[in-house]
Amino acid sequence: MFNGFNVTGSSLELLKIGEQGIIQFCNTQDEKILNQVISLGLTPGTYFTVEQKFPNVVINIRQGRIKISKEIARNIYVRILNR
Repeated sequence: MFNGFNVTGSSLELLKIGEQGIIQFCNTQDEKILNQVISLGLTPGTYFTVEQKFPNVVINIRQGRIKISKEIARNIYVRILNR
């Protein structure tokens, strides 16, 4: 009756180590968080791989590794590539 479904998008905070994705948008009106995301170079279309989840989220992008607080990761929405 029900077909299986596939999650293709998520908050960056919810991804697991080793998962890959593409940044889609930042879901916040808080200018401080928006400015931090922009200053890190995390713009829509950026490909990444999750390398670490605790105590901060660490992602690997073309320019290198970036450490992101859980608060910021919670507001970044991504398209998951390898599920």
